[in-house]
Amino acid sequence: MRIYPCLFFMLQGLVPSSITVIVCWGFLLIEALLLVEINVGLRRKKGKIEEENELDIISIRTMAQETLGEWGGILATATYVFLGYTSMVAYSSKSGEILFHLINFPASISGFFFTALFTILISIGGTRGTDQVNQWLTASMLCLLLAIEVLGVVLGGWSGLEGSGDWGKVPATIPVIIFSLVYHDLAPVICAYLGSDLTRIRASVLLGSLVPLVALLLWDAIALGLSSQADQAVDPVELLMSVNWSGVSFMVDAFSLLAIGTSLIGTLLSFSQFFKEQLDNLSWNSPSTQILPQKPGELFGLRKWWGRNKNSFTAMAMVVAPTLLVSTTIPDAFSAATDIAGGYCMTMLYGVLPPAMAWAMHNRECEDTNQKALSRARPALLGLGLFACGIVMEQIYQDLSLLHP
Repeated sequence: MRIYPCLFFMLQGLVPSSITVIVCWGFLLIEALLLVEINVGLRRKKGKIEEENELDIISIRTMAQETLGEWGGILATATYVFLGYTSMVAYSSKSGEILFHLINFPASISGFFFTALFTILISIGGTRGTDQVNQWLTASMLCLLLAIEVLGVVLGGWSGLEGSGDWGKVPATIPVIIFSLVYHDLAPVICAYLGSDLTRIRASVLLGSLVPLVALLLWDAIALGLSSQADQAVDPVELLMSVNWSGVSFMVDAFSLLAIGTSLIGTLLSFSQFFKEQLDNLSWNSPSTQILPQKPGELFGLRKWWGRNKNSFTAMAMVVAPTLLVSTTIPDAFSAATDIAGGYCMTMLYGVLPPAMAWAMHNRECEDTNQKALSRARPALLGLGLFACGIVMEQIYQDLSLLHP
C-alpha cells in the first residue's frame, strides 16, 4: 500500500494539530472501508474473477455510475481525472526539485526521468513486480524516517503529543493532511489484488493507514519541540538541515525522494488502471475490434503481444504525457497542486461520494442481507457526507480570503 508519512508537512514546514491529524485519519479510514464494501459488493455482483497476471479493476467511476447513475459517474470521472493529474504533477515537480538539490541536475529534466523510471517499472514489471519494488522502497523510507526522527529527538525536538499549536492555522493544514493520508485511489486495486477477500482487505487498509498516522504524530511532537527552541517561528526542517553534518541534509532528501516514489507508484498504477478500464470498455463495445489471425513468424509474435497490451500502454501514456508537459513547463507547481488535490478533489471524491454511493446502494439493494447493515448506519453516512462538505466549504472560504485579504 502506498504510504508517504509526514512528507508534505516536512516539505512545507507545517506542524498540524495532533487532534486534527487523528480526526482526519479516522474520517478517511471510515471512508476507505466504505469504498471497500461498495467495490467488493459490485465485484461479487458482476462475478469478477482475477486472471493470474492481470487485475480486473472496478474503478471509482464505475462504482459511482452503478450506484448514483450516469451523472454520478460523470462527476466521479471529472474529479478523479483532475485529482490524478494534479497529484502526478505534484510528485513529478517535487522530485525534480529534490534531485536538483542532490545532484545539481536541472529540475525539469530530473523530474522527467524520475517519472519515466517508475513508468517503465510498472509497464514492464506489472502489478506484482511493482509491489515487490514498492515494499523494498517503503522499508528503506521507513528506516530513514526513523533515523530522522531519532536525530530530531537527540537534538531536543520532543514536546510530547500534547503540543500547543495555533488552532487558527488548522484549516490551512487540512488539505495537506488529507493529501498525506489518502490512499483511497488504491482501494479498487487492493480489492482486485486480494481477490475480494474482505477480511484481508480491511486488515490491509487499517494497518496501512496506521503507519502514516504514527509517523505524522511523531513528526508533530518533534517539530513542536524543535520550534520551541527557536527564538522565532522557523521551519522545523530548516532547523534539522542546519546541523553541522551533511548527512542530515542527505537523509531528508533521500527520505523525501523515496516517499514521493512510493506515492507516485500508487497514483500511477491506479490512474493508469482507471484509463485502461475505460479503453477496455470501448474495445468491447466496438464492433470493429477483432483479433486478427497471427501469421506464422510475423514479427516474432509482436502483433499479438501489442494487441494484448496496447490498452495498458495507451492508458499509461494518457497519464504520463500531460503530467510531464505541465511539470516541466511549470516547475513550481507542487504547493498549488497539493492544495487543489487535498482541499477539493480528494475531499469530494473520497469524502462526499462514498457515503452517497453507500446510501444509494442500500436504497437499490435493500433486500441484500449485506446491505441491511447500512440502514442502521444512515445517520453516520449523513454525518460523514456533511463533514466532507464542510471541509470543501472551508477550503473555498480560505481561497476566497486569499483573493480578498
